[in-house]
Amino acid sequence: MNSQRNISQLDQLIFDNRFIHELPADRDTINNRRQVIGACYSHVLPTPVAKPQLVAYSREVAELLDLTTEVCESEDFIQVFAGNRLAVGMEPYATCYGGHQFGYWAGQLGDGRAINLGEVINKKGGRWALQLKGAGPTPYSRTADGLAVLRSSVREFLCSEAMHHLGVPTTRALSLMLTGEPVVRDMFYNGNPKAEPGAIVCRVAPSFTRFGNFQILTARRDIELLKKLADYTIRTDFPHLGKPSAEVYISWFAEVCRRTAEMIVHWQRVGFVHGVMNTDNMSILGLTIDYGPYGWLENYDPDWTPNTTDAGEKRYRFGNQPQIAFWNLGQLANAIYPLVEQAEPLQDALAIYADTFEQGWQTMMAGKLGLNTFDPATDEELSKELLNVLQLVETDMTIFYRQLAMISSQDLVSDDALILPLMTAYYVPEQLTSGYKIRLINWLRLYIKRIQQDAISDETRRERMNAVNPNYVLRNYLAQLAIDKAEQGDFAMVNELLELLRHPYDEQPGKEEFAAKRPDWARQRPGCSMLSCSS
Repeated sequence: MNSQRNISQLDQLIFDNRFIHELPADRDTINNRRQVIGACYSHVLPTPVAKPQLVAYSREVAELLDLTTEVCESEDFIQVFAGNRLAVGMEPYATCYGGHQFGYWAGQLGDGRAINLGEVINKKGGRWALQLKGAGPTPYSRTADGLAVLRSSVREFLCSEAMHHLGVPTTRALSLMLTGEPVVRDMFYNGNPKAEPGAIVCRVAPSFTRFGNFQILTARRDIELLKKLADYTIRTDFPHLGKPSAEVYISWFAEVCRRTAEMIVHWQRVGFVHGVMNTDNMSILGLTIDYGPYGWLENYDPDWTPNTTDAGEKRYRFGNQPQIAFWNLGQLANAIYPLVEQAEPLQDALAIYADTFEQGWQTMMAGKLGLNTFDPATDEELSKELLNVLQLVETDMTIFYRQLAMISSQDLVSDDALILPLMTAYYVPEQLTSGYKIRLINWLRLYIKRIQQDAISDETRRERMNAVNPNYVLRNYLAQLAIDKAEQGDFAMVNELLELLRHPYDEQPGKEEFAAKRPDWARQRPGCSMLSCSS
């Protein structure tokens, strides 16, 4: 393969499309809503749109696909990634999967508004699946139209790339297009539908396979196809594990558990709340997938969820994400049990999730606090007390950890000087009672003693902390401001945020406003506080 190859035209992309070539297709080729039995996918074409327009694209993802700037800014790029034209080698399809939604088995779900274009092999031999979200109905759309609106598409596009630059395992986003056609949505399911601008995101990942792809086959007792899918997944996405066998299935599941735990640790590190951790939204590769009603913790509240649908039960709240991931892995274990017919090895693999998460959480907290290593004898209680203190008053999580790096390790600092760097993290200064300040200062004194034990300079500690505690995250209100402007035809802020979030850990002169607390006007505004599952 020519390592110097760059794509000057989309028709020169090299597609492998192993998924559809090695797994069985839906025999019915008519694009109507139905139960799809005995197949992993259905052939389906994107729905052409009237007047596509490029909003933004990710140059880093383009580079993964060997695409030049000229290609990405061409009219052909717009037509292909809006679904109006298939490049040579594209063989579009939608996959069949099921899942547990909010803890209940939902049966067949599938790619209801996502259409896979195929899998590109880049010049380094990497495999990248391309998927259009919002490109029209599929056999899995149920009662929906398969379309997406600009507001949700802006959020997915920006967050996919923001998470990558934060170091969080994630699917990526190549492009964001307007369709030139209105899409009617009832944003909060409260009887107020309205027409909104339609949009399409091209998502990119090594694979979009989910826990639910395996669940649906076991639920239907199609064990032969379950084995085919598992074998394909191991050969394609986990080839280092060796030839599929009962032992390899167990090793594979253990690796899925490890990857999932590592992903959740990163979520907790940066304050990301997924909002819809259904099993159909869990990637087999341990990637963050399906950016719907997600959110970022602003005031630290482990009970917060961004999803209005989950507002009562709060199943997917920030503090519950580690437990939900474990529960979801348990459902995947049930799904692949027919391949191994042994419960104990699967239970052992689930224990690997718990161990990986615990070790990862400790390492993560040591990093956030600038410590050499996590010493359970002292740091367990130190971390626990910090998280308790953060909940006592409205404290911006991102700003607090960033400013904590500015604390001096010198004992001679007065109480007022000690807490001064943290004052920008508080939303309601009136909440800072004398009792709260005493508790905070007591913790800070313990923290100073702890960092003194490591015998490192304040400068070194700050560098460590600033490398894992972001300065910029995609705050909901920032995304909403970009959406408001984009809906008026101004895409400048979408691209400004895309550029800003390429360097989330850096101090960026002139961009300080993007690192500030959520403004008070955004506290309850739709799109800035909570969102629904509506696209």
